Amino acid sequence: MSQARKEGGRENERRELLELILRVSFEKRKVVLSSGKESDFYLDLRTTLMRPRGIELAGKLVLEKLLDGPKVDSVGGMAVGAVPLVAAVLAAAARNEDGRDLLGFFVRKETKKHGLGRRIEGGFQEGQSVALVEDTTTTGGSTLEALDVVTEAGGKVTRVLCVVDRGEGAVEAFAARGLQLEPLFTRADLPV
Repeated sequence: MSQARKEGGRENERRELLELILRVSFEKRKVVLSSGKESDFYLDLRTTLMRPRGIELAGKLVLEKLLDGPKVDSVGGMAVGAVPLVAAVLAAAARNEDGRDLLGFFVRKETKKHGLGRRIEGGFQEGQSVALVEDTTTTGGSTLEALDVVTEAGGKVTRVLCVVDRGEGAVEAFAARGLQLEPLFTRADLPV
């Protein structure tokens, strides 16, 4: 397949995902966000990611972005928000020869009180190069918490990706930690 045709297909899928997000996950109304900030719009990507086409497109597009940059060993994020996206990326990786070695994990809000007492569950191992993913970023708080946990456990976070960045401080928060946030969509893509 030619590069131009591949790019055209990717752009069509990107547009389709954005249209789905705007149709089922976006509302213009005042809300208080988990960060405590007030906003004029609400964005709940769980309603997009819990639809077959939404999860398929998000997984594929995030994986393509991952494969276009520096290689990582595993992809993960904070439970519960990142879990569907991690699963979607791994499902897309299973269908892509370049992604078949990718592992996934999630970070618990707190250490498990039974079993092995882990805070990180899944395919994470000390020394891995890691990409953290999130559906929506505002200030980046939960992903920054995951970053700290992974770093303490001996992982090296080299990439941070999200489906939508609300444009309310996450880019700057990650930059302060030496990381660039790589969103599929930004506030500029939203009708705000």
